[in-house]
Amino acid sequence: MDENIIENTDPIYELHCIRHSTAHIMAHAVEQMFPDAKFAIGPVIKDGFYYDMALPRNLNDDDLVEIEKRMKDIVKSNNPFRRDEWDKDKAREWFGEHHQDFKLELIDGITDEKVTIYTEGDFTDLCAGPHVRYTKQCKNFKLLKTSGAYWRGDEKNPMLQRIYGTAWKTKEELDLHLNQLEEAKKRDHRKLGKELELFFFHPYAPGSPFWLPKGNTIFQILSSKIREYNARNGYVEVRTPQLFKKDLWETSGHWEHYKDDMFNFESEEETYSLKPMNCPSHMLIFKSQLRSYRDLPIRIHDQGVLHRNEDSGALGGLTRVRMFSQDDAHVFATEETLKQEINSILTMIKRIYSVFDMKFSVSLSTRPENFMGEPELWDMAEKMLEEVIIENELEYKLNKGDGAFYGPKIDYLVTDAIGREFQTATTQLDFQLPRRFDLTYVDKDNSFKHPIVIHRAMYGSLERFIGILIEHYAGIFPLWLAPVQCHVINISDRHAEYAHKVSNLLAERGIRAVVDDRNETMNYKIREAQLKKIPYMLIVGDKEMEAESIGVRNLKGGDLGLATVSDFIEQITAEAKMDF
Repeated sequence: MDENIIENTDPIYELHCIRHSTAHIMAHAVEQMFPDAKFAIGPVIKDGFYYDMALPRNLNDDDLVEIEKRMKDIVKSNNPFRRDEWDKDKAREWFGEHHQDFKLELIDGITDEKVTIYTEGDFTDLCAGPHVRYTKQCKNFKLLKTSGAYWRGDEKNPMLQRIYGTAWKTKEELDLHLNQLEEAKKRDHRKLGKELELFFFHPYAPGSPFWLPKGNTIFQILSSKIREYNARNGYVEVRTPQLFKKDLWETSGHWEHYKDDMFNFESEEETYSLKPMNCPSHMLIFKSQLRSYRDLPIRIHDQGVLHRNEDSGALGGLTRVRMFSQDDAHVFATEETLKQEINSILTMIKRIYSVFDMKFSVSLSTRPENFMGEPELWDMAEKMLEEVIIENELEYKLNKGDGAFYGPKIDYLVTDAIGREFQTATTQLDFQLPRRFDLTYVDKDNSFKHPIVIHRAMYGSLERFIGILIEHYAGIFPLWLAPVQCHVINISDRHAEYAHKVSNLLAERGIRAVVDDRNETMNYKIREAQLKKIPYMLIVGDKEMEAESIGVRNLKGGDLGLATVSDFIEQITAEAKMDF
């Protein structure tokens, strides 16, 4: 039996084969429409697949409909996938005759003497496999969108057209995924960020968000909450420079491993960089004075602005930016206190994500090929992280070779309200930077020892985390986080003064309220407040003025009836209280 045709019953393997095969079926349908199409690559990706190709014209929505129709016909024909092995000369000759230039380039990069070829119907492709046995196994699919993509990701190469699709084993799984995609469109933080007046971007500052008053309120609340939480857990906060000479990054190792992702420039015959991370500057803080083992652990927290030179094509709303802030921290520990500190960090992370009603899973990333330091230290660090995960009874995924160049790490994948996963928090062990910076402390026996550093973030980037929260909550933030908590709405002009009085009383108690005293109907203003996703609408008219009360409406619960201003203030103050 052909080992590269699916027989493995593992669900993940089977789904991979279905998606890979569906990408071939899509290319087959495209070739039917455009016989001169030149095909590049068509890999499986998370939740689906894509195929890059050069076509005689740009595709449109009608083309995707036609491609899907032809794919369904190919599926119904139930063609078998046949695997062959060709020597490279035969493959070059065949793909050369069919003017498949990208395939020829791929063949030249293959080191084996033979290449694998798959054929279904009259479509033949260069491919390592594996595939399903018959096209009918690929009936649950949907094409999603097109985009441009440079061949091999290099802007010096030709621009190709990329078609994205998704495929699943069952129709129910496909429908569930498509519904999730529709829900994700409604929750898109870029769309909601504009509608709710939270932030915007401008071409003059690509990848750098402008926080509007409401968005900045969310930013500052999250920032202050994590500051308070850190302080209660023994962290001290610092601020460090934005600009450093190249020497710092050479000492840390970032110049060798990371310089292409940094903003670098010359001044007075010196090379400077905007800092992309805080860790080297925190090494300098530790080294600024003599330390004793009694001083450790030292926990340093920093929310300074960072810059990373992300490719412009990779930028995407708040989730991929060039300027950002992290709830960043570094713990300088002894070997004896290290495990306790990691456990403490894990406890903090559990608490934070329970507040946001987000479940999380963890992954353990081990040393990459370009790691620094001795393998023995890496083995010890990886073992310790694994022990903490197991002792906390957490399931985890092992990501071999995905650690930072200075140490292994635990990454936390949170799941949002519609089931999507995002990597946010991280805990990274570092035995290397303390040695590169020659950091030492005086131990009990008066000898000098290197501390161990834990790199730690809870939210990760605040910008990215806010983008995730906007979509998690669909813009309907919990009361403690809502940028505007109450909209005070007067029924007519004669109630405007009382509306402002109510708003002032709320503000005195720290409740974020605004007055909508425009010359519009009450129902119009209620609808506007609902569209802005304001948690409470407070209606004031004649009877409310006479009773010094308010009519309370809740965004989720509707009309809640009359309440005195003082009673409502006590209620909302209690409801809005939240501490990690």
